Amino acid sequence: QVQLVESGGGLVQPGGSLRLSCAASGTIFSINDRAWYRQAPGKQRELVARITSGGSTNYADSVKGRFTISIDNAKNTVYLQMNSLKPEDTAVYYCNVEFRRLRTSTVGYYWGQGTQVTVSS
Repeated sequence: QVQLVESGGGLVQPGGSLRLSCAASGTIFSINDRAWYRQAPGKQRELVARITSGGSTNYADSVKGRFTISIDNAKNTVYLQMNSLKPEDTAVYYCNVEFRRLRTSTVGYYWGQGTQVTVSS
């Protein structure tokens, strides 16, 4: 069974930086996208950043210019570099991998366990 293990969350002051990591155990075949989502209390989960197997990236408007998603294929790890953090960035962050089931032409998802990011003075 594949697991996604997240690390790197914590408490930072406004303007600070964090780098989140999401390492996959085992092998995930036929990956479509890798992404980071976040969810604050009382709010729906929202897409923060996405990177496709071809390397294209998308970011939520609220984080453009501040966050960067990247992949290290040798380490089976996806990262989210977060700079110039704001209190509004406070949330639980989840990594996500979408993959294809070739025989049935369906998609499946793996999720990380979530890591807390708190931005506060």
